[in-house]
Amino acid sequence: MNVTLIGYGSGNVASVRFALERLGARVRITDDPADVAEAERIILPGVGAAGYAMQRLQALDLIEPLRRFPRPLLGVCLGQQLLFDASAEDGGADLLGLIPGRVEAILPAPSRPSPHMGWSRLTIRRDDPLLDGVKDGDWAYFVHGYICPDGPATLAAADYGAPVPAVVNSANRWGCQFHPERSAALGARILKNFLELPA
Repeated sequence: MNVTLIGYGSGNVASVRFALERLGARVRITDDPADVAEAERIILPGVGAAGYAMQRLQALDLIEPLRRFPRPLLGVCLGQQLLFDASAEDGGADLLGLIPGRVEAILPAPSRPSPHMGWSRLTIRRDDPLLDGVKDGDWAYFVHGYICPDGPATLAAADYGAPVPAVVNSANRWGCQFHPERSAALGARILKNFLELPA
């Protein structure tokens, strides 16, 4: 099981790497476009602001290799958001444009502080190999202040006063808004499923 982690200066690379290695994966961390193009499968992690993350990807000439990547690709947390068209964060930012829609801020409310931080239950919308063995009501760990649009790409959602697209998919691209590397058995199952997707 070979997997390439994009190390672009805006991701939780170490914790994702350790979680993958616990599953027996051989992990390569890179910011080299040639490595990305040749990878068997890719994980795009992310923490922080969308605009800064896209600046880093642009500076490293990684945007087009990610857009053209034909094998399994998984975005984690901010990495999921980067798969969409655009984000409202920091006055607006163009993203990778791999899934239609605009990422918006979570609107805080008394029962819904922002950021969304902590454990939430998942509701499965439709079957997918990434969710093999995942059940309605399983818990995942979230930390995010922006939310992806809910639409045809949503495979599973959490409830945070409104649906939170927790797992998304379009073609060979998947995303997890939560942190699988911090989500105990559920997260390990999802990472294992990703490693076993046909490349």
